Amino acid sequence: MIAHADIKIEKTAQSRINEQDVNNVPFGKCFSDHMFIAEYADGKWSKSYIQPYKDMPMSYAMSALHYGQAIFEGMKAYKNADGEVNVFRPIDNFNRLNKSAIRMAMPEVPEEVFMGGLIELLKLDSAWVPTSETGSLYIRPFLIATDEAIGVKASDTYKFVIITCPAGKYYTEPIKVLIETNYIRAVQGGVGFVKAAGNYGRSLYPTKLAQQKGYQQVIWTDGATHSFLEESGTMNLMFVIDNTVVTPALSDTILDGITRRSVLALAKDWGMKVEERKISIQEIVDGYKAGKIEEAFGVGTAATIAPIKGIGYKEDYMELPPVESRKFSNKVDETLRNIRKGKAEDKFNWMFKVN
Repeated sequence: MIAHADIKIEKTAQSRINEQDVNNVPFGKCFSDHMFIAEYADGKWSKSYIQPYKDMPMSYAMSALHYGQAIFEGMKAYKNADGEVNVFRPIDNFNRLNKSAIRMAMPEVPEEVFMGGLIELLKLDSAWVPTSETGSLYIRPFLIATDEAIGVKASDTYKFVIITCPAGKYYTEPIKVLIETNYIRAVQGGVGFVKAAGNYGRSLYPTKLAQQKGYQQVIWTDGATHSFLEESGTMNLMFVIDNTVVTPALSDTILDGITRRSVLALAKDWGMKVEERKISIQEIVDGYKAGKIEEAFGVGTAATIAPIKGIGYKEDYMELPPVESRKFSNKVDETLRNIRKGKAEDKFNWMFKVN
């Protein structure tokens, strides 16, 4: 890890913590006091520093703005009853960030930069970690190209940044989703399996159209035939069908979600049957008519477990069983929350202690 002395720390003159109720803030709009930055130039990582959170000075010609070399991660820190701060599976996020970096022709971030900066930042801003039952500190590490140049090429300079914000529940109610059979999130050979910023930009218009029809999100389908389900909005997608947990198999069009991995690990630990495979639209339609679709939900860092109460397909709407009656996803949600808050055994060693 980077030693404390290797990170230049400039503390804020006046904390903003007393201006906010960290246990009751809208998601992603209230940011903590400090931010971590590491700079890459001349083929190596050099400067690493923490400074008060502020706007970033930049050129309008910055490469990330024009050619999309921008990737990010999403992670969460939690505070237990003893006031200790723990992060959920940060090494998995570190590894996935570098997987994204390789695909986007960006330099990999060294572990000592990623973890060293994260630890020092969370120590400094530990007061911003909510203590509420569903609260967490959302952590956004990201890597952007910073060359001041207009010319299509990989940048020579980059900044790796970590910012944080206190957060409650992402979705306060079960969601309705619309199966999307026109617009495409990802194609084979593309970047759907990494967290590139452009993946999310292209999703906004189809989502807007779905929202105009009364849905909160879309279910993306494969780009070749629009016959198979892939993800739900910004989340991985899961079903319980005939007491079997079923989720689309990973591919280069589906993100290898950290929460997805965790849910599947719990299901297997509990002795449930798990299937990672293709799921056709027709299977869901037929299964719904036969009463076999017991649960549907999205899984992701921001939402953790997002129950899906209904699925739209063309002109039809499939109302799913009440969320209160769902045994698996409710148990997963409670179990993950208890592990993260230190109320249940962390048998998988998912939690990383900061202080």
